[in-house]
Amino acid sequence: MSFLIRVQLPDRPGTLGAVATALGEIGADILSVDVVERSPGVAIDDLVVELPSGRLPDVLITAAESIDGVEVDAVRPYAGVLNTHRELELVEEVAAQPRAGLQIFTEGVPRIVRAGWALVVTQDANGVHRLAASTAAPETRLDSPPWLPLQRATILDGEEGWVPETWRELGTELAATPLGKPERVLLVGRPGGPMFRAAELARLAHLAGIVAVVLPD
Repeated sequence: MSFLIRVQLPDRPGTLGAVATALGEIGADILSVDVVERSPGVAIDDLVVELPSGRLPDVLITAAESIDGVEVDAVRPYAGVLNTHRELELVEEVAAQPRAGLQIFTEGVPRIVRAGWALVVTQDANGVHRLAASTAAPETRLDSPPWLPLQRATILDGEEGWVPETWRELGTELAATPLGKPERVLLVGRPGGPMFRAAELARLAHLAGIVAVVLPD
């Protein structure tokens, strides 16, 4: 089974290699490594690893944190597609089918930013309307979220009153970005975390900005 493990580690030579060695010793096979964010002295990395059948994911935490200075932010099952060119491929797919582009984009975004689901919503005098949703998106309706319309990409507080109770119960981390105009917003959720980082938000906003150019108004 594959898992996504997000780690904070000292940004010094050899640390990631030591983590990889520790994971290898418990039988974990590292399938990919993505740099999420770097700041002075600290790196945030996402590792997709495969565990042998019967091993519990807790062993990943124990192994990674056996390396001095390493902290595990989150571990969750991962069934996404590993593809270093996934952003470009999604943009090309949207451009090839612009009339279906909104649904194609919404379905593809969770795989790129490693989220659980995505929605595109808009708001008018009659309330909030869902324009597109990924396969795993919750059915719960939004009731007048205070951030609509949205001027810039934002990490949202998943504990605020506008958040549906079921989302809060799952500890859903949320981020949103305008999709071509403030009234049309892409909302992504990660049930159980990990939290969205500034670098991930910038990546989401950049991708939304590119795709909005080819989407119909």
